[in-house]
Amino acid sequence: FALVDQAVDFVMSKINLSVGTRANGPQAPVTYEIPREVVAEAIVNAVAHRDYTSAGSVQVMLFADRLEIWNPGCLPHTLTLAMLRAPHGSVPGNPLLAEPLYLTKYIERMGTGTGDMIRLCREAGLQEPEFEQRDGFVLTIRRTRPGITGEVAGGVAGDVTPPVTPPVTPPVTPPVTPPVAVILRLLAADSTLAPKQMLQLLGLRDRTHLRERYLNPCLADGWIEMTLPDKPNSKLQQYRLTAKGRAALDSLQ
Repeated sequence: FALVDQAVDFVMSKINLSVGTRANGPQAPVTYEIPREVVAEAIVNAVAHRDYTSAGSVQVMLFADRLEIWNPGCLPHTLTLAMLRAPHGSVPGNPLLAEPLYLTKYIERMGTGTGDMIRLCREAGLQEPEFEQRDGFVLTIRRTRPGITGEVAGGVAGDVTPPVTPPVTPPVTPPVTPPVAVILRLLAADSTLAPKQMLQLLGLRDRTHLRERYLNPCLADGWIEMTLPDKPNSKLQQYRLTAKGRAALDSLQ
């Protein structure tokens, strides 16, 4: 679960993000260039269906014009590439992984992942995902607004571990990691946000994951602050950027 979350966080922190207006409510809507659900589904599929007898790794590669996710594996003999674009049965490559991913809602419904990705890409104005069987299974999602040169998240066999993000320029100490960058960008759109709002905007489910991976690093390094510092566990607690956080955000932009 941690490897999937880290890989998704890596991609979402690097792609373009647009913030709407508050015309329809007090909170400005946040839209990513590639829907988070598409990125998560693609990475989960790679982890769940890869060939674990192979020494190869799942690779998550973000280029200026596309996102590629490669896994060492192949389609089961009952499926073809064309069948992935139509309703088809579920043939999990690794049932012991697919089942807990399904029960924890990382997989919404068995056998519908590729169809959901196609639909969501269409709704976002993107080209349909491309499926290829080469020296492994490759899924490509074309970007509509290229803006970032090649970034590669890879690791040892079986990992989906993003690389250490280099410091921003001009240098800010400590370096702004992908989860920190996401929080800074969200708080730039809304002056203050509660944890519940952040979970919704980020598409996360676990409040503990939000606190430990996103909020605590930001608080520890002074990027953000609590609106109620004397009551850290208050239900009314919200977070906002500090002057240091705004300077880091300006450097990132």
